[in-house]
Amino acid sequence: MKSLLFLCCLLVGINSQAQHQLKKIWESDSTLAIPESVLPDKDVLYVSLIDGSPWETDGRGEIAKLDKNGKILNPSWVSGLNAPKGMGIWGGKLYVADVSEVAVITLATGKVESKIPIDGATGLNDITTDGKGTIYVSDSKMGNVHQIKNGTASLFLSNLKGVNGLKSVGDDLYILTAKEVYKVGADKNPTVVGNMEMGGDGIEPVGKGDFILSTWGGVVYYMDKNGKMETLLDTRAQKKNTADIGYDPAQRILYIPTFMAKSVAAYRLD
Repeated sequence: MKSLLFLCCLLVGINSQAQHQLKKIWESDSTLAIPESVLPDKDVLYVSLIDGSPWETDGRGEIAKLDKNGKILNPSWVSGLNAPKGMGIWGGKLYVADVSEVAVITLATGKVESKIPIDGATGLNDITTDGKGTIYVSDSKMGNVHQIKNGTASLFLSNLKGVNGLKSVGDDLYILTAKEVYKVGADKNPTVVGNMEMGGDGIEPVGKGDFILSTWGGVVYYMDKNGKMETLLDTRAQKKNTADIGYDPAQRILYIPTFMAKSVAAYRLD
């Protein structure tokens, strides 16, 4: 009886310590010109390429297209941007944060159809879209989040130190800052739902109120619905960044742009 009780306690202990894991599937060629963000869409990956200084308006920025096996289909699908970062899709358009404006690209053609200026912005970083066509974009330098409705931008939130990653989930907006994870509802009052050791970059929901968070420095976390953090990946020793991630919920595959390592890596979440 004592041995049975010991076995049960041991199994419970092992189960309580079980963690989520990332299993590497592939990594693209290391020829991408500073990949900052990855956005999965159907059978392709859109990857923003800075190709220069992170905040310069130098016209060197591009959007690449990869297939979901890591093959680079077109390294310059869109060119002539500045330092493109976060991306979002709505209504057949790709919205791209590009320093001080949001570029609007027609997905069917890869053509930049317009650019939406963001008043006072100097460091636009991440983008998310909600289910109603509202676009949210963060300005890391100014500590602001702006929203775009019907092509017009306005200030949504301010005084968010180190603001970067954004994700719209249902009626809520999740925001990564220098160390905090915020949830913002219709009342626009930020509530802290998690804390990180370093500034967050990308945020993706994985179901049941859980998220994967990336930090530019090279650490990826799993955050459960109670705010508990697990370290999934740490590539700092390999000098590989983990910038603005993308996630395919159907396949449970996480896509990580490695920034200065110039590649995109894919991992399955177990």
